[in-house]
Amino acid sequence: MRGPLFQENYRPQFSGHETFPLRYGWLKKAFDSSKGTEADHENKYIFAGDDAIARFGVGKNMVTSMRHWALATGILFEAPRSSVIRTTKFGELIFGSKGLDPYMEYPATLWLVHWALASNPDRTTWYWAFSHFPALTFDRDHFVVGLSRLAKERGWSRVSQTTLKNDVACFIRTYAAQQSLGKSVNYDGLESPLTELGLIRATGKRDGFRFVRGPKATLGDGVFTYALLKFWQCHSGLSATLSFEAIAHEPGSPGRTFLFDENDLVDKLTRLEETTEGKVRWSETAGLKQVVRESNLDFELACTYLKLDYRKTIQREVA
Repeated sequence: MRGPLFQENYRPQFSGHETFPLRYGWLKKAFDSSKGTEADHENKYIFAGDDAIARFGVGKNMVTSMRHWALATGILFEAPRSSVIRTTKFGELIFGSKGLDPYMEYPATLWLVHWALASNPDRTTWYWAFSHFPALTFDRDHFVVGLSRLAKERGWSRVSQTTLKNDVACFIRTYAAQQSLGKSVNYDGLESPLTELGLIRATGKRDGFRFVRGPKATLGDGVFTYALLKFWQCHSGLSATLSFEAIAHEPGSPGRTFLFDENDLVDKLTRLEETTEGKVRWSETAGLKQVVRESNLDFELACTYLKLDYRKTIQREVA
């Protein structure tokens, strides 16, 4: 019963995606269109104007969904009551003209997008699912009941069952590939790139799913370090230490968001010193498990470690 969802001024969000999960190519298209119109004083028209359908090559509802995902992942930023949409440093880092992975070809980008969604309390269902949901297995109705109970307990008004069901369905389709029926190709199962992460899988039972805890083979030390520093900055600010308990169990933490068991998390933490060249290190002095840092936490520092994963992937491909 702690974390952003339980703060008095928290405002839940269960819509905006128009029931469409994120698709390949959407973030790049949204970034490029916004980047090309940033000089305009009012560039929200790129997602709402009459030519938006032709510009993006999808239907009106999908254009709205594309905008939603670009904002939800932090690729774009829109100030409240503003008519201007801007690209972000994070968006430029990945999708810019010299971006690390404009076409989302590397696992590191998928993990970053997942981190941006699941550690963001503004995406209520995503955040609650990875940071608060108590079970490993579930079905759609079970999930909807849990969110409905949370909304009632927190006094969130105007949260309808239909809205919750649509949001949960979109959440599941974001992570769990749908099985094709017969010999036909099921293109719906290919809609969301995040299905490749294998974080949620069907159990084989009717409408049954499970969270997949344990080691994540494609999650590199660079992305993990980036996520850890971002969490540290939000959780403890300028503190020079961060406890293992917080990293493993606090809402929005790497342990929660990446579905790590404690042993898997320790394995990642013990490699911090090598990854950061001693600037961040794992410590178990006097039985106190924590991470210690020797430099300030900022976006540029986090990106330095993030880029290591892309460099390693490119080196493997060349070899």
